Amino acid sequence: MVTEAAVWEALDEVPDPELPVVSLVELGVVRRVEVDGDKVHVALAPTFLGCPALDAMRRALESAIESLGGKAEVEVLTGDEWSSDCISAVGREKLRVAGLAPPVPRDAGAPRLVQLQSAVFRCPYCGSTETRLENIFGPTPCRSLRYCESCRQPFEQFKTI
Repeated sequence: MVTEAAVWEALDEVPDPELPVVSLVELGVVRRVEVDGDKVHVALAPTFLGCPALDAMRRALESAIESLGGKAEVEVLTGDEWSSDCISAVGREKLRVAGLAPPVPRDAGAPRLVQLQSAVFRCPYCGSTETRLENIFGPTPCRSLRYCESCRQPFEQFKTI
Protein backbone atom coordinates (compact mmCIF):
# COMPACT_ATOMS: atom_id res chain seq x y z
CA MET A 1 0.00 0.00 0.00
CA VAL A 2 1.26 3.45 -0.95
CA THR A 3 1.35 6.03 1.83
CA GLU A 4 1.27 9.80 1.55
CA ALA A 5 4.56 10.06 3.45
CA ALA A 6 6.25 7.65 1.03
CA VAL A 7 4.95 9.64 -1.93
CA TRP A 8 6.24 12.96 -0.53
CA GLU A 9 9.61 11.33 0.15
CA ALA A 10 9.82 9.94 -3.39
CA LEU A 11 8.75 13.23 -4.96
CA ASP A 12 11.36 15.10 -2.92
CA GLU A 13 13.96 13.13 -4.91
CA VAL A 14 12.64 14.31 -8.29
CA PRO A 15 14.89 17.14 -9.54
CA ASP A 16 13.54 20.12 -11.41
CA PRO A 17 14.42 19.56 -15.10
CA GLU A 18 15.67 23.14 -15.54
CA LEU A 19 17.24 23.61 -12.09
CA PRO A 20 18.34 20.11 -11.05
CA VAL A 21 19.95 21.40 -7.85
CA VAL A 22 16.46 21.56 -6.30
CA SER A 23 13.68 19.00 -6.18
CA LEU A 24 10.19 19.75 -7.38
CA VAL A 25 9.06 19.60 -3.75
CA GLU A 26 11.75 22.11 -2.66
CA LEU A 27 10.77 24.36 -5.57
CA GLY A 28 7.22 24.25 -4.21
CA VAL A 29 5.53 23.22 -7.45
CA VAL A 30 4.11 20.06 -5.86
CA ARG A 31 1.18 21.62 -4.05
CA ARG A 32 -0.83 18.61 -2.82
CA VAL A 33 -0.64 14.84 -2.61
CA GLU A 34 -3.74 12.71 -2.01
CA VAL A 35 -3.60 8.93 -1.70
CA ASP A 36 -6.65 6.70 -2.10
CA GLY A 37 -5.56 3.06 -2.03
CA ASP A 38 -3.10 2.70 -4.89
CA LYS A 39 -4.32 5.88 -6.65
CA VAL A 40 -2.12 8.90 -6.07
CA HIS A 41 -3.30 12.36 -7.08
CA VAL A 42 -0.66 15.09 -7.26
CA ALA A 43 -1.45 18.76 -7.83
CA LEU A 44 1.37 20.41 -9.80
CA ALA A 45 1.56 24.20 -10.02
CA PRO A 46 4.16 25.23 -12.61
CA THR A 47 6.18 28.40 -12.13
CA PHE A 48 4.74 29.63 -15.44
CA LEU A 49 1.80 28.11 -17.32
CA GLY A 50 3.90 28.04 -20.48
CA CYS A 51 6.80 26.35 -18.72
CA PRO A 52 8.66 24.26 -21.31
CA ALA A 53 9.54 21.68 -18.64
CA LEU A 54 5.93 20.97 -17.70
CA ASP A 55 5.67 17.65 -19.54
CA ALA A 56 9.05 16.52 -18.18
CA MET A 57 7.93 17.37 -14.63
CA ARG A 58 4.66 15.49 -15.07
CA ARG A 59 6.41 12.38 -16.43
CA ALA A 60 9.03 12.43 -13.65
CA LEU A 61 6.34 12.68 -10.96
CA GLU A 62 4.35 9.85 -12.55
CA SER A 63 7.47 7.69 -12.72
CA ALA A 64 8.30 8.30 -9.05
CA ILE A 65 4.77 7.36 -8.01
CA GLU A 66 4.68 4.29 -10.22
CA SER A 67 8.00 3.13 -8.73
CA LEU A 68 6.17 2.96 -5.39
CA GLY A 69 3.44 0.81 -6.93
CA GLY A 70 0.93 3.63 -7.20
CA LYS A 71 -1.27 4.72 -10.09
CA ALA A 72 -0.35 8.33 -10.77
CA GLU A 73 -2.68 11.14 -11.66
CA VAL A 74 -0.91 14.47 -12.02
CA GLU A 75 -3.19 17.49 -12.23
CA VAL A 76 -1.64 20.66 -13.63
CA LEU A 77 -3.08 23.66 -11.82
CA THR A 78 -3.79 26.57 -14.12
CA GLY A 79 -4.43 29.31 -11.57
CA ASP A 80 -1.91 31.35 -9.67
CA GLU A 81 -1.22 28.56 -7.18
CA TRP A 82 2.56 29.03 -7.26
CA SER A 83 4.67 32.01 -6.29
CA SER A 84 8.36 32.29 -5.54
CA ASP A 85 7.38 32.35 -1.85
CA CYS A 86 6.59 28.60 -2.25
CA ILE A 87 10.30 27.74 -2.54
CA SER A 88 11.40 26.07 0.70
CA ALA A 89 14.26 27.40 2.82
CA VAL A 90 16.30 24.33 1.81
CA GLY A 91 15.52 25.02 -1.85
CA ARG A 92 16.56 28.68 -1.52
CA GLU A 93 19.87 27.69 0.00
CA LYS A 94 20.51 25.08 -2.69
CA LEU A 95 19.85 27.72 -5.36
CA ARG A 96 22.28 30.11 -3.66
CA VAL A 97 25.02 27.48 -3.37
CA ALA A 98 24.57 26.67 -7.07
CA GLY A 99 25.14 30.33 -7.98
CA LEU A 100 21.51 31.36 -8.50
CA ALA A 101 20.28 34.20 -6.36
CA PRO A 102 17.06 33.04 -4.71
CA PRO A 103 14.04 35.32 -5.01
CA VAL A 104 13.30 37.87 -2.34
CA PRO A 105 9.93 37.68 -0.58
CA ARG A 106 7.12 39.25 -2.58
CA ASP A 107 5.67 42.61 -1.75
CA ALA A 108 1.96 42.64 -1.12
CA GLY A 109 0.17 42.66 -4.45
CA ALA A 110 1.43 41.75 -7.89
CA PRO A 111 5.16 41.86 -8.74
CA ARG A 112 6.31 44.98 -10.54
CA LEU A 113 9.30 45.66 -12.79
CA VAL A 114 10.71 48.01 -10.17
CA GLN A 115 11.06 45.00 -7.84
CA LEU A 116 13.35 43.34 -10.38
CA GLN A 117 15.48 46.47 -10.62
CA SER A 118 15.88 47.13 -6.89
CA ALA A 119 19.09 46.54 -4.97
CA VAL A 120 17.63 43.92 -2.63
CA PHE A 121 19.03 41.05 -4.66
CA ARG A 122 22.13 39.53 -3.10
CA CYS A 123 24.98 38.12 -5.12
CA PRO A 124 25.13 34.36 -4.48
CA TYR A 125 28.95 34.50 -4.56
CA CYS A 126 29.85 37.41 -2.25
CA GLY A 127 26.51 38.41 -0.68
CA SER A 128 26.66 42.03 -1.89
CA THR A 129 23.44 43.89 -2.74
CA GLU A 130 25.39 46.04 -5.19
CA THR A 131 23.90 44.19 -8.15
CA ARG A 132 22.22 45.38 -11.29
CA LEU A 133 19.69 43.91 -13.68
CA GLU A 134 21.42 43.05 -16.96
CA ASN A 135 18.53 41.38 -18.73
CA ILE A 136 15.03 40.63 -17.49
CA PHE A 137 14.99 37.65 -19.87
CA GLY A 138 17.16 34.79 -18.59
CA PRO A 139 17.53 31.26 -19.91
CA THR A 140 14.03 30.41 -18.67
CA PRO A 141 10.97 32.61 -18.01
CA CYS A 142 11.48 32.35 -14.23
CA ARG A 143 15.05 33.75 -14.25
CA SER A 144 16.73 37.03 -15.13
CA LEU A 145 20.39 37.94 -15.53
CA ARG A 146 22.18 40.16 -13.01
CA TYR A 147 25.71 41.45 -12.46
CA CYS A 148 27.49 42.01 -9.15
CA GLU A 149 29.37 45.31 -8.95
CA SER A 150 31.39 44.09 -5.94
CA CYS A 151 32.87 40.78 -7.14
CA ARG A 152 32.17 41.40 -10.85
CA GLN A 153 30.40 38.08 -11.32
CA PRO A 154 27.38 37.64 -13.55
CA PHE A 155 24.67 35.46 -12.06
CA GLU A 156 21.10 34.35 -12.58
CA GLN A 157 18.35 35.70 -10.36
CA PHE A 158 15.29 33.57 -9.72
CA LYS A 159 12.50 36.07 -10.30
CA THR A 160 10.17 37.10 -7.52
CA ILE A 161 6.81 35.97 -8.84
